[in-house]
Amino acid sequence: MTCKLTRAEAWSLLCEWTRGDALRRHALEVEKVMRAAAHRYGSGADAEELWGITGLLHDADYEQWPEEHPKRIVEHLRELGEEPMAHAISAHFTQWGVPHESMLDKALLACDELTGFIGACCLVRPDGIASLKPKSVKKKLKDKSFAAKVDRNDIAEGIRLLGVTPDEHIAFVIGALRG
Repeated sequence: MTCKLTRAEAWSLLCEWTRGDALRRHALEVEKVMRAAAHRYGSGADAEELWGITGLLHDADYEQWPEEHPKRIVEHLRELGEEPMAHAISAHFTQWGVPHESMLDKALLACDELTGFIGACCLVRPDGIASLKPKSVKKKLKDKSFAAKVDRNDIAEGIRLLGVTPDEHIAFVIGALRG
């Protein structure tokens, strides 16, 4: 799978549609994790750009059009001929019931919410991500009041679809974010 959209074009679109630093930061973090995921779960360097840009743009329409998310970004990507990206972003919004067919689809589901959750875990630690371990993340996941908006079911389902253990995937995401 190749990507027609360049990283610079994707960044420009994200900045046009997303003004807030917090959502831009999340997009950059998911991009970073998805680039690493391309090597672990995808076809490596061949998939890295597609997977990274998918991570960067997955919530691009959320800030301006939260009630329509992810309809606008999916439609825009389809107009550009970016069907694998559009499908993965559609599937990551589990309320639509779009099947997770490709490893890209599965990885975006498994990485998106967990990346945000790990970011929240880092905010309450004196050394941030430096010494964060999967055990600490799993403990925080059990506390429903911590980062309450994070969909724990999406995290669990994504991990299940990837066919790895929670410890393995949490360690992978922590490592990708440290990198």
